[in-house]
Amino acid sequence: VQLQACGGGLVQAGGSLRLSCAASGRTFSNYGMGWFRQAPGKEREFVAAIDGSGTTTYYADSEKGRFTISRDKTRNTVYLQMNSLKPEDTAVYYCAAASGRHYYTQTREYVYWGQGTLVTVSS
Repeated sequence: VQLQACGGGLVQAGGSLRLSCAASGRTFSNYGMGWFRQAPGKEREFVAAIDGSGTTTYYADSEKGRFTISRDKTRNTVYLQMNSLKPEDTAVYYCAAASGRHYYTQTREYVYWGQGTLVTVSS
């Protein structure tokens, strides 16, 4: 089972990026998926999550209105559209797959993790 995250890069403040997370080895189409991030010297923190049906999403307060999580079940892929990026959004972003069908905000609810993709926002 593999989660492959990509789409990170260097962007100026106010810019946008779209992260993708492709799953292989099994289908996660009915399971909750999430994005987390970890900045240097900080703990991994929740960013956004989506339930197995794809109809319910949840965001950390600082991401509401700027980030959008979505999923394409036919491609076994989850996306994170990030707009109005700020320097404080700089971090390694990780996608994760849960064992349940709801959305989850805690790292302990997730079973599989991608390798991370670096997002750097310059001021």
